[in-house]
Amino acid sequence: MKIKEAKSIIRSPFFPARFSQNKNYKYSVCIGLGGNIGDVKKRFERFFLAIKKDSRFFLKESSIILKNKAFGFREQNDFLNAIILLKTSLHARAILKIMQYYEIKFKRTRSFKNAPRTLDLDILYFSEKIRQSNDLQIPHYGVNDRISVIIPLGSMKETI
Repeated sequence: MKIKEAKSIIRSPFFPARFSQNKNYKYSVCIGLGGNIGDVKKRFERFFLAIKKDSRFFLKESSIILKNKAFGFREQNDFLNAIILLKTSLHARAILKIMQYYEIKFKRTRSFKNAPRTLDLDILYFSEKIRQSNDLQIPHYGVNDRISVIIPLGSMKETI
């Protein structure tokens, strides 16, 4: 992890934001948002509004948006990254399927590992649970080593 990979902080009407909880949910889930194709800030805002309306979730908090260098495959545009904290009663596998649906809705394609993308949604943390399977790893791989997670997460008041 190198702090110099962080380039700037981007603000929007929805990032950062914080809401009071008005329902009783079983789990907390931390979702990482990423993207570097097109108007990513606007896409983050549209996703924010969509998830806020989704009755399966309560949007508790959103982080700042961080502009940072790409990692893995570096021959691409800088990324924007942010984090949202949700409350839900759904299990991790159901949340994974819902996040994949939102990725498709926002035109995500998977051409190769660390490829440019319109919207990447990762389950970073799920309450205090640990899960290892072929399609889901919680906490998310590399979560403690990525500046794209550490800075946005550090900007939030709530934690899992």
